[in-house]
Amino acid sequence: MDPSQNETPPQNGTTEINLGEVIITKATGKLNESPPEEITDNDVSGENGEAYLENGEGVVKTETASAEESEHVTLAVTEELAGVLQPHAQLPKPEAPRGLHDSPPPSPNDAASEKNQNLMPAIGKLIRERSNDFSSAFLKRFSSLKESNFADEFLKPSVTEFNLSGLTVTVKLKSETEQQTASLKGRISFFSRSNCRDCTAVRSFLKEKGLRFVEINVDVYPQREKELIERTGTSAVPQIFFNEKLFGGLVALNSLRNSGEFDQRLKEMIGSKCPDDAPASPVYGFDDLEEELTDQMIGIVRVLRLRLPIQDRLMKMKIVKNCFAGGEMVEVLIHQLDCGRKQAVEIGKQLAKRHFIHHVFGENEFEDGNHYYRFLEHEPFIPKCYNFRGSINDCEPKPAAKVGQRLTKIMSAILESYASDDRRLLDYIGISNSEEFRRYINLVQELHRVNLFELSPDERLAFFLNLYNAMVIHAVIRIGRPQGIIERRSFYNDFQYIVGGYSYSLSTIENGILRNNRRPPYSLAKPFGAGDSRIQLACAKVNPIVHFGLCNGTRSSPIVRFFSPQVIEAELRCAAREFFKSGGMEVNLDKRTVYLTQIIKWFDNDFGQDKDILKWILNYLDPTRAGLLTHLLGDGGPIHISYQNYDWSMNS
Repeated sequence: MDPSQNETPPQNGTTEINLGEVIITKATGKLNESPPEEITDNDVSGENGEAYLENGEGVVKTETASAEESEHVTLAVTEELAGVLQPHAQLPKPEAPRGLHDSPPPSPNDAASEKNQNLMPAIGKLIRERSNDFSSAFLKRFSSLKESNFADEFLKPSVTEFNLSGLTVTVKLKSETEQQTASLKGRISFFSRSNCRDCTAVRSFLKEKGLRFVEINVDVYPQREKELIERTGTSAVPQIFFNEKLFGGLVALNSLRNSGEFDQRLKEMIGSKCPDDAPASPVYGFDDLEEELTDQMIGIVRVLRLRLPIQDRLMKMKIVKNCFAGGEMVEVLIHQLDCGRKQAVEIGKQLAKRHFIHHVFGENEFEDGNHYYRFLEHEPFIPKCYNFRGSINDCEPKPAAKVGQRLTKIMSAILESYASDDRRLLDYIGISNSEEFRRYINLVQELHRVNLFELSPDERLAFFLNLYNAMVIHAVIRIGRPQGIIERRSFYNDFQYIVGGYSYSLSTIENGILRNNRRPPYSLAKPFGAGDSRIQLACAKVNPIVHFGLCNGTRSSPIVRFFSPQVIEAELRCAAREFFKSGGMEVNLDKRTVYLTQIIKWFDNDFGQDKDILKWILNYLDPTRAGLLTHLLGDGGPIHISYQNYDWSMNS
């Protein structure tokens, strides 16, 4: 900005000059007469201790101070020269900043307020000083690193760090492979299935290379299997696509990798933008269109829901909520269907068998007369069931084996994408936001009225093991991991599903079904009482090995896995071996002590006495641990059993 633009006409023989921004280094100034003629506009020069400054019409001559006078610098300026331009009279006057007002002399009554007023500026000053010190230290440190060839020697393609006072700065530079990957414009896609070893190998290779890819699991997206067959001519997986071009399976990938030409081929095939005819990425929130068969009796049920007088009643000195009498239902059926009373009773029995209605105390299926029943959606356990979303699934129930198989495939796909390689840690946040988990939530609604009695013993065992592990993941996402004893009891008892017309909690599945209705640890009551129809689904014999197939979401529990009915026994034995190998059992020969997991202590009735436990464990130990334990058991000396501390922290 030209300083001459701010000149004002002289008034009363004085000149007001706007000098812009002037930095005074050292000078004791005074006003003098006009400068020598050779000084030009806007020029500052000095000779023999004098300096001249000229701006337009006004000229100032100052005499600079010597080095000895530079410690205390003052500037004497006449009031006329230092005059400040005042705003127009009609304009609002600006308020002065805080702290610039003249204050009256302090009084004894104002001592406290004055102390508070002085405290805040002092705190602000302290914060500014600390902030400036930190910034100076950071810049100084970074400058020293830069001067010492920091960029060439220290910043290599790896994670590095340097420490400042109270701060650690970590620097991570992208490797050449990651930089090349970021420059790729195309897309890698591959079709897969759950629990496929070749698909796991392809997934691991792409992750090691740092390549972004789209996985299309045909077990999660069944309708994409048709697209797979159309594009490749086969339903075999994996099938890898670079953009729209089919590359092949694991054999082709290994061949290209071994030849050392993978990177070059990759650049050639996906160096361009992905075209529209490439396999599309799965979209969140859209379900596959499946033909749902409506239950044949749903029309009758809807009429009964409207016509029956549902109300609270007194029965056996108890108030029974939301129920109706069997005779009332028979009358509605006779009037609506124009049928006889006997036929109406038979229809009522069919409704009870399909789990539309239940006796309030579970005493019978359906009878005419003064017996009370309620609809499934009115059961008192419904508020605790997290697979109930406002209404009962009225579609024709699918076979329990088919529902269980689909549940296993979806949960296995979740583990492959959101679990660590050893399956010990899970990304619960990633799972909760995934399309796979959304489909799982929809799938478990089909459990409302499935017929579990049609399952074989192995199918039933695999079904409940898988359901338990899936419910734990759902419970951790929905209500969080419990922190104390009371919360743990609520976690295992109050988080429930409706399955086959009845409620099942984690404790009910483990102790009622898998342990043949045995009491839970530190409890006096069994899960199922007399007359409970769920007891018919319990395992005929308690097999202790099932404890190593259950993951309760903690770091000390066995890893999460899902089982197949065809090889359930072999998979359980493998689970037990891996658990003991990973620290579930240790032997100290010097102390003649065997350290066992707390799981064995909690369920000691399932494992037997101490020596029986050790002999049973021998079948599932690796050769090293088995040899040590055999030595202790064979020399006839005493063996001490100690139980390890249990880590209740979440496996995330």
